[in-house]
Amino acid sequence: MALFLLFLSAFGAATLLPLQSEAVLLGLLSQSSYSILALIAAASIGNVLGSCVNWWLGLKIEHYKNKKWFPVSEAKMLQAQGFYQKYGYWSLLLSWIPIIGDPITLIAGLLKERFWRFLLLVSVAKIGRYLCVYLIFIHIF
Repeated sequence: MALFLLFLSAFGAATLLPLQSEAVLLGLLSQSSYSILALIAAASIGNVLGSCVNWWLGLKIEHYKNKKWFPVSEAKMLQAQGFYQKYGYWSLLLSWIPIIGDPITLIAGLLKERFWRFLLLVSVAKIGRYLCVYLIFIHIF
């Protein structure tokens, strides 16, 4: 059940929802009841899949971006789009960064980034983030 909750928090954190999966991961790491590999895998898979949802939404965004309920402001969309156009698909390696990472993955879909390249770069970024959280955890505790 804990791995599923970690997966859900990581999935939600990768979408445009304001969630923090690192806190859940750190809490589970501190319990020492779970396999490190299983924890990192659950968090990484959830986070990558959440980013894939953003990419898919980016493909469909033109129809919804002017709706009141749309969660990303026009200014943030333009900022992320400019960043993505300037640095290209390599900017997906920054998809792990809070605040800017989610819009970058959405813009990648909007700009029709190839899914295989998107998936590869986002996976490297997201897995790398959780490995860093784990490495910091073991050095502190």
